[in-house]
Amino acid sequence: MAKKRLALVHTVDWYSKVINIPFADPWLQENPDFEVFNIMDDSLLAESLDQGGATPAVIKRLQFYFMAAEAMGADVAMCTCTTVALGSRTARNYVSIPVFNIDEPMAKDAVRMGTRLGIVATVSTSPAATQRLLEYEASQIGKPIEILVECDEKAFEYLQKGDVPRHDERVHAVMDGLAEKVDVLVLGQISLAQVKHTTKVPVLQVGDSGFAEAKRLLDQVNK
Repeated sequence: MAKKRLALVHTVDWYSKVINIPFADPWLQENPDFEVFNIMDDSLLAESLDQGGATPAVIKRLQFYFMAAEAMGADVAMCTCTTVALGSRTARNYVSIPVFNIDEPMAKDAVRMGTRLGIVATVSTSPAATQRLLEYEASQIGKPIEILVECDEKAFEYLQKGDVPRHDERVHAVMDGLAEKVDVLVLGQISLAQVKHTTKVPVLQVGDSGFAEAKRLLDQVNK
């Protein structure tokens, strides 16, 4: 029997370090009937950061990558970048395979768990994308929510330099402060998926929840 295939669409060239090694590889070990292939274009995030968000051109290019994933035999496709999340929803109009963004399962859980939601971010374009997603998911269940945002771009600079301890220290401080004001903390970026820190409120992250959704969708595929 042929293996079921998951396409991962990335917007950074260091995706192996933040996606494949910590999340995809263990997931594949647990699911030997699945396989993963990667599509990467780091200009997508670079252009979005330069323009203050995902541009129409970025969203358009993403559609081609999802169509390519389908043509390459993917049964499901997942985008791993929060900033360009709108492109995943748009792609559902163009491809016949299930397409979703890695942060969608997390957002669904967040709006079910609380009313005051706190977004923790370190990339300037990430909070707006996460907020739009939370508001979208809340609208789907008719629930009013309030969103507070804290973005520490300096922490991301440390991460890019490889100074993970300094990055995590700053993120932990942001989490602790925001946890005093909200019901749930939402860490939407994949670069925050490996942060380990306990606060007084639940902390939701992308990563495992995204791959759990991929498994659910792949399990529905008949091959």
